Amino acid sequence: MKMSIMAGALALAFSAAVMADDRLVRFDGGIGEIPVSNTTTPNVVRNVPPGGQPWVISRLTADVRTDGRISVDGRGLLLAGGNGIGTNGGQMVVARLSCQLTATTFSSHDTQPVPLDPGGDFRIDDVLTPPPPETCNGPALLILNGTAQRWFAAGIPKQ
Repeated sequence: MKMSIMAGALALAFSAAVMADDRLVRFDGGIGEIPVSNTTTPNVVRNVPPGGQPWVISRLTADVRTDGRISVDGRGLLLAGGNGIGTNGGQMVVARLSCQLTATTFSSHDTQPVPLDPGGDFRIDDVLTPPPPETCNGPALLILNGTAQRWFAAGIPKQ
């Protein structure tokens, strides 16, 4: 009896370790968007222009698996300027994993859009299109508007 319990526990630990090994990248924490990087230059990140107004995000976590599955939990993604300050701006959002291919080129892997709730919270459980490469060098996670044309927030990679 003790032996079967121990074997079961070892099998469970092994399966959990195998599941953890399929993680491509993790993000823990978020950075809101500021539209300009100086007084005249738009804050373009990975060839994506910023949203028109500043945005804040209170919390962001994401896990990306090697098969392209992605799970994102965002809290408090809200406008930080303009007449809509403190609102979600009526936006839908997309998560984009960007991998660095060369010093100036990047791959893009997007989810389907999901709506922001009134408090700016959102949850994405999806599969990235196209699938990411087996190794993602210089990973960046951008939270974009629903048409994937402008960025509102970025994830902080966890080592």
